[in-house]
Amino acid sequence: MYSVEEVADLLGLHVRTVRGYIRAGRLEAVRIGKQYRISAAALEALTGGPRPAGGERGGGPGGGGAERAEVSSIVQVDGVGRVAADRLATVVLAGVNTGRGGGGAVRVQTVHDEERGRMKIVVLGGVAATAEVLRLIEAVLDGGVLEDGPAGGREDGDG
Repeated sequence: MYSVEEVADLLGLHVRTVRGYIRAGRLEAVRIGKQYRISAAALEALTGGPRPAGGERGGGPGGGGAERAEVSSIVQVDGVGRVAADRLATVVLAGVNTGRGGGGAVRVQTVHDEERGRMKIVVLGGVAATAEVLRLIEAVLDGGVLEDGPAGGREDGDG
C-alpha cells in the first residue's frame, strides 16, 4: 500500500493532483483514518501498466531500494580543446542514446570551457545506468579520444 505522497513521488505528480484523482474516482484508494492508501493494483490501473520503478519496496516511507535511487555525477576533464570536447561529447551522447541497458533512464549534459580547456559531463539517472555511462566515459578517455590526430595538432595544453 502506498501513501498519497509516495504515489505522487512515483508518478512525478503534485500531491494535490493525486488527491484529486482519488476524489474524482480515477484512482482507487482506501481511507484509513485521515489518510488514503493506494494499492499497487490501483496504481497499475491508473497508469495502465506495471508499477513504476521502486514499486517492489517494502513498507513505509523512506523504505526505498536500489530501484528508487538516483545518482548525479559530474566528471571533469582538464586539458581539453574544442575538437576533443566535441568528439568526447558525441561519443558519450551516442552511447547513452543507443545503449541504455536495464539500468533505467539517464540524462547527460556536457559543457566545455574553452578558455580553461576544461570539460564537464553531468550524468543523472539510475545507479546502474549512471555506472554504465561512467564506464563508457572511462573507456573513451583511456582509448585516447582526446588526442588530436596528425591533421589537427593539439589545441590545448599538455594533459
